[in-house]
Amino acid sequence: MDISIHASFLPHDDPEASLAFYRDTLGFEVRKDVGYGGMRWITVGPVGRPGTSIVLTPPAADPGVTDDERRMITEMMAKGTYAGLLLATDDLDGTFAKLQASDSAEVVQEPTEQPYGVRDCAFRDPSGNLIRIQELR
Repeated sequence: MDISIHASFLPHDDPEASLAFYRDTLGFEVRKDVGYGGMRWITVGPVGRPGTSIVLTPPAADPGVTDDERRMITEMMAKGTYAGLLLATDDLDGTFAKLQASDSAEVVQEPTEQPYGVRDCAFRDPSGNLIRIQELR
């Protein structure tokens, strides 16, 4: 089988703040920005890699989710325990410095050599999602 990851979903609760983070801070390109029913689905991805995307989705969009579940999702997003993403870069220190200087990301962990063999750092995006960035070696 030849299977690749095409897109992954990540919740957002503020489309403009999410755009500022993923487009302006991380440098991702916006591939789609679709509004419907007062909600927005924003597809972003790394420049030059059209086969890999992140769909920033409103967590309340699924009609099968109850109001209690929506509240729980909102609480988990605020703690950074609902969803996460693992990215990679050749320049971890430069990427960390850019993210640290921005107003759109909360530092969770500075670049650290992990006991499991990677060097990485961690942030929360404006919606609280945990974003880890590994250094490519």
